Amino acid sequence: MAVVSSSPILLPLRMNLGSSSPNIPLFSISSRPSNRPRPIIVFSYKAGDGLASEEKKLLLERYGLDPDEFLSEPPPPKTRRRKELQKRGRGKSVQPPEEPKPPRATHKLLQVLGGKARRKKLLSPKGMDVRPMMEVVKGAAFDILQAASGCPAALRPGRWLDLYSGTGSVGIEAISRGCSQVHFVEMDPWVVSDVLRPNLEWTGFLDVSIIHTVRVENFLERAEQFVGKDGSFDYISITPPYTEVDYGVLMGQISKSPLIGDDTFIVVEYPSRTDMLDACGCLVKKRR
Repeated sequence: MAVVSSSPILLPLRMNLGSSSPNIPLFSISSRPSNRPRPIIVFSYKAGDGLASEEKKLLLERYGLDPDEFLSEPPPPKTRRRKELQKRGRGKSVQPPEEPKPPRATHKLLQVLGGKARRKKLLSPKGMDVRPMMEVVKGAAFDILQAASGCPAALRPGRWLDLYSGTGSVGIEAISRGCSQVHFVEMDPWVVSDVLRPNLEWTGFLDVSIIHTVRVENFLERAEQFVGKDGSFDYISITPPYTEVDYGVLMGQISKSPLIGDDTFIVVEYPSRTDMLDACGCLVKKRR
């Protein structure tokens, strides 16, 4: 189809007469400065019923156009999808790399409150990865234990089990005040290697400490093998992450465990909104 117009003509647009796509209008505009109007040629090409290649070439030459420019096949366009497939590999799903987590760091905000290591600073993780017992609570708990055991100035010698030990501040306080041995149970390997063990080395208590890098639940399930020939513990401290434990289930496990004996004292830290029972199995609440 040819259409003649008297409109001024500006610049040539590239066209492709060799395309096989049906009903694609292709426009070619040619101009030279002149005082008289020039024609506009509009081709509508339909696959299967167009001109032969030689006829197209003659037609383009007739109107002063370069056949090589318009009859050459342009390279197929690369879509965004094709580029992505080339980068990733056909049919393969590639997950973007995860951003590296910032390194965990420590600071010295805690200290031993009493005994032979009094006022020694302890490491603790920055942030909320580990939540140590507040010092005012720790001090009050040890005052109650010392009074209950009949020795207000210090703890009576015995073995201490520190569950969810984290920084180890509770167990270290126990050794400092007279305990003979402490078992620390902490599941986080980084906390053990970068916080707990350095604190024990700094206070000089590593030789009387045993570290169990295991979940508390698993430790309680295998309590018999941990108790061994030494029998039950004299003291047990329980300072779990508040939102991750069921206190009823936890205390039920401990009450049936060989870890406790007739004279075992247990210190449990829990949120004030939690209703702790006055008794659980063989355990009886003494002080709040």
